[in-house]
Parts: sequence; structure tokens; C-alpha cells
Amino acid sequence: MTNTQTKLNVPFRADHVGSFLRPETLHQARKEFKEGKLSAEELYDVETKEIKRIIDKQIEIGLDLVTDGEFRRTWFHLDFMEHLNGFEGYVPEQGYLFKGDVETERYNVRNTGKISFNSNHPHVQEFIEFNKLVDGRAIAKQTIPSPNQFFNVGIRNEDIYPDIEEYAKDVIKAYQDAYQAFYDAGVRYLQLDDVYIAGLSAPNIPFSDGKYSRDYLIDLALRVVNGSLENKPEDLIVTTHLCRGNYQSAHAFEGSYDRIAPTLFAKENVDGFFLEYDDERSGDFKALKHIPKGGPRVVLGLVTSKSGELEDRNEIISRIHEATNYLPLEQLCLSPQCGFSSTHHGNKLTEEEQWEKLKFIIDITKEVWGE
Repeated sequence: MTNTQTKLNVPFRADHVGSFLRPETLHQARKEFKEGKLSAEELYDVETKEIKRIIDKQIEIGLDLVTDGEFRRTWFHLDFMEHLNGFEGYVPEQGYLFKGDVETERYNVRNTGKISFNSNHPHVQEFIEFNKLVDGRAIAKQTIPSPNQFFNVGIRNEDIYPDIEEYAKDVIKAYQDAYQAFYDAGVRYLQLDDVYIAGLSAPNIPFSDGKYSRDYLIDLALRVVNGSLENKPEDLIVTTHLCRGNYQSAHAFEGSYDRIAPTLFAKENVDGFFLEYDDERSGDFKALKHIPKGGPRVVLGLVTSKSGELEDRNEIISRIHEATNYLPLEQLCLSPQCGFSSTHHGNKLTEEEQWEKLKFIIDITKEVWGE
């Protein structure tokens, strides 16, 4: 597939967010590694074997893109964040609280120094190895947390960065360097996972200390993403996935996209938006009117990754057509609303149900778009 063809076709009609349920073999290998029974090299070999298996499975069911399932990570975001210069991982006194008083595993990152991209970031080499396994059979998609994830409360060290604008400037530069490093490693399809931006539309902004107004934070979030994208290679496709939290099938907050849409949907310089629309917590499609017609593709996350039960096929098709009240059909795509395992714990469904969900999506897109 040429770069021009990729630009026209990505995101794909049938796409997915990225993470897959970790198999028991991988859980067991990680446990043995922590206990000192398995070396880092042996763990890496187990991960590689399982990544190869899910690459083959994604291609087998008919996907045009593949991911590594985030099998070398424990969290969708923290593994990337803690390997930037100026950050470290640590165990806080409390995790984040999700719906139903579900407390996440206690792990987070914090700012310890001036921020820059780590030229030896492990995710870059991991992509190179992953792409070798793909071997040109599909588009290899790389997922990383949005630069806005660094603006959650408690991460910035105000002694090092008393000015949030100076902090933002260094985060932007680190991401510019990250995009180039991934591009040089062969990445052409990059996804930014952004729980933070979705949170700015919630009735009560989560993970926030309340020091700044909603309007200021929305404006800052737009400037951070667009600033990071200013110098990206032209044929690097970048999309944003907006998530309301995904931890063992629980979510962190609710609310439509209405508060952020006039700014972020209208002006974020990405090639596509992955939007959660799998239940009532997401609101209706009215926010889509702010996305420029003929602009970024919108991937409707109408199929839930939080349970194994398949949705009603006719209802999903009906909702796709409902979204065409705001955007033309050719600008729309379909995916699960989130990954199946944003953290190593995984959602509450089986691996077989996971693949059935993706096959279900592929079949619907063939019927709706004929692709």
C-alpha cells in the first residue's frame, strides 16, 4: 500500500483501538519474572510468541491493520510516560477511583526533572521488532498516550515547572521528537489515547485539582496536541482516541462530547477521531456537527469492549446511519469503543468473544460500506 493510499484509507472502515486481552501464558510469565523464576530475555520471548499469534489472528479475521495488543505493557499509558526523560514510575497511596468504587492498581508517574524525549525509549525498538513480525501483511499501528495525559493532577512537579505553560512547551517538544523517532522506525499509523480530553467534557472534570477553568484547560489541550503535530512528517497518519476510562470493564466518568466539540473536534489537526458511543454515558451524535465535513475520519465506537455479548446488528447499522445526520457516510468508520485490555488486567470477556466482536465489526462494515 502506498503512502497516498494509506492516507486515504486510514483510519480503516473496520478498525480497532489497540489492546487485546493478555493470554494466561503471558500473565504466568510476568508472575514468574517478578518472582525471579524467569529472566527478562525469557519474558521477552514469551511476549514475542504471543504477539506473533495475535498478529496472525488479526490478519486471519480480515483486518487491514494490526497492533501488538500492547502485550509488552502493563498500562496503555504509564509504560510510555515513565520512559520519557524527566519522569519516573512510583506507587501512590491510592489508585484512581472508577465507577462502582473500583480502585485501580496503585501505580502512576510523576515529574522528576526537565522533560525531553528519551532516544532509547523502549517502545521504539519494540515497534521495530513488531513490524518485522507483521512483515508487510498489514498496516502496523502504534499506540501511545496523548501528550495531554501528562496534565492529570499530581504528575507535574510544580517546583520544577511552576508555570504550566513552560511544562506544556517541554511536553510538546518531547512529543515532536517522539513522532520523528517512531517515523524513523517505520511507523506510519500512530494513535494518541486521550482520556484527559474526554474528561474535560465530563460534568465534573476528573483527575483535576480545580486550579484552572474548563475553558483554559480545553484551549491548552488543543494547543498541546496541535503543537506536538506541527512538524510531523506529512505521511504519518495520527488519530486521537477519546476514552472515558477502561479498567476491568469499569469506566471513570460520563458525559457527552458537547463541551469540547466546538474547540477540539473542530480544530484538532489529526486524521481521525476514535469516539466512544457504546452506551448512554457517551451522549448523542450532535457533537459530530463540529467536525469539518471532508476532514478527519470519525471511527464510531458503537461496539463495546466491556462485555462479551454481541450487540444487535440492525441496531448498530441504524446508529451508523443516524450519525450521517451530521457527517457523510464516507467519513465514518466502525470500531470497539476502546481496547479490550487498556491495562494488563483486561476487561470481563473471553478471548473468543474478543475476536467475535472484531469479526462482527468487519462484517457490518462490508454490508454498510461495501468495503
